[in-house]
Amino acid sequence: MNDFLDQIFVRAKQMLLSLLTGAPDWVIQLASSLINIFALLGVFLTLFALISVLERKILGRMQNRYGPNRVGPFGLFQPVADGIKMLIKEDIVPVRADKVVHFLAPIMIAATAILALGVIPYGRNMTPFAIDGGILFFFAVGSTTELAVFMAGWGSNNKFSMLGAMRAIAQMISYELPLIITTFPVVMVVGALSPDAIVAAQGGYALGAVPHWFVTTPWGAAAFILFFVSGLVESNRTPFDVPEGESEIVAGHMTEYSGFKYATFFMAEYFGMFAISGLAVTLFLGGWHAPIAGLQFIPSYVWFFAKLSALLFVYIWVRGTLPRTRVDQIMNFAWKFMLPMAFTCLVSAAVWHYQGRGPAGWFWSLGVIMVVYLALSRLIDTRKKFATRTYRFAE
Repeated sequence: MNDFLDQIFVRAKQMLLSLLTGAPDWVIQLASSLINIFALLGVFLTLFALISVLERKILGRMQNRYGPNRVGPFGLFQPVADGIKMLIKEDIVPVRADKVVHFLAPIMIAATAILALGVIPYGRNMTPFAIDGGILFFFAVGSTTELAVFMAGWGSNNKFSMLGAMRAIAQMISYELPLIITTFPVVMVVGALSPDAIVAAQGGYALGAVPHWFVTTPWGAAAFILFFVSGLVESNRTPFDVPEGESEIVAGHMTEYSGFKYATFFMAEYFGMFAISGLAVTLFLGGWHAPIAGLQFIPSYVWFFAKLSALLFVYIWVRGTLPRTRVDQIMNFAWKFMLPMAFTCLVSAAVWHYQGRGPAGWFWSLGVIMVVYLALSRLIDTRKKFATRTYRFAE
């Protein structure tokens, strides 16, 4: 019964493909790909609609105010109202804008996010497109986001859009380095670029209770935190949403977009957040594996989406808690702290591996990370550079 529930979607796909028995191989392969694509879009479009209303409700609860509560029961139909509003709003294109580039930018950024979602294993035997170099494909596709953002800023023929795009590209390239480097220890330890192989390497439990997830190692925990923070920047989420701060009047590279094109950018931002969080679950949190051996009877895809939901909640929590940082602070943090710590995780993982992956390796790995962390904390300490701030009020 447990196996039936765990593989119910796989069996459903096989039943649909059985209707094409006797058809040419290319027809069956095309049908299989289309089923994967429509399933992927159906799941994540639904999740996008759900998270768009839940985020506002959670932020409202954190800030002691009401969230959406007018459209439908408990405001749950608010995403429908938002979608209708975006569809019927006028699509305004600046007279001097590059019409082709202005049109293609939102399509390209959305397509990039959707492609990145295709290589993540969402459950046992539930990887939409299982390829050996899945991690490489993820970052190769994700790196085209910078081009789409630049197209939006340049094609708008607006200095505010262009400056916002340049800011976005600068911080995305800066944080893409630690984002990629923190995946190197996992790839190095597993010896494969396949997301399925990485999840399989995290199977099993110590003493029946402690999972063999990489986040339970010192280098894995540090790499996971660095990866998560870099993901916040890549998704342009608070406190790193400097290029398109929602509380300012100018929306960065999206300033000249309206209607459904703006909605496409909004959707792509959330899809990118889903992709980064899904990859974090795959690399460090055991993918679809249960946290303890006694809970393996729960379907694997339930565990994956439970972990994904937890990370998305932290994204929302951070947005409702932390103030926006300055652009110079963001860049300093990337190059002076994030990048050295990312390389430290690589060295720490090597120490852990060559010490036999046992208790000795665990402590030596922790020691490497702590030494570098404390050294960097002393080197980039900014308290001595600024006088104590005093506030003077008019009497």
